[in-house]
Amino acid sequence: MIYIGIDPACQSGAWAVIDHNGYRACGMIKSIDARVVATDFKDALKQAVNASETAEICIEQVFGMSGQGITSTSKFMRAVGAIEAVCELTRYPVHFVSPQKWKKHFGLIKCDKNASLDIARKLYPEAPLSRKKDHNKAEALLLARYLYEMNI
Repeated sequence: MIYIGIDPACQSGAWAVIDHNGYRACGMIKSIDARVVATDFKDALKQAVNASETAEICIEQVFGMSGQGITSTSKFMRAVGAIEAVCELTRYPVHFVSPQKWKKHFGLIKCDKNASLDIARKLYPEAPLSRKKDHNKAEALLLARYLYEMNI
């Protein structure tokens, strides 16, 4: 079984793939002018998961934030919709989990992004997480790991 984690965003979204042996791949979801390049995202997932393999996807369930402008919110939600559509088109089961739920599982409530990086680096030392701005990939890895551990 393959486990895919998705941390959605309009300019800094990330994906990660793990299996029972550990880390397989991760990357940023390409966007241009805050629009997800859906074909590139689909191709990245296809390269990371063989067509003959079974997989499941865990997407962080996100909502617009109060106080955020309408333009920012619409860009964000458009990106989330594109990401969700690509995931649905893989025909793999898709699970949504709130940030509070998966972060609580890893003891990350009220922690900054560095804590996610630290845990992901410990679990997957071979993953490309050397920079502080790799926190989105780290969170995608932890979402995949959450799905693996919870077997939802």
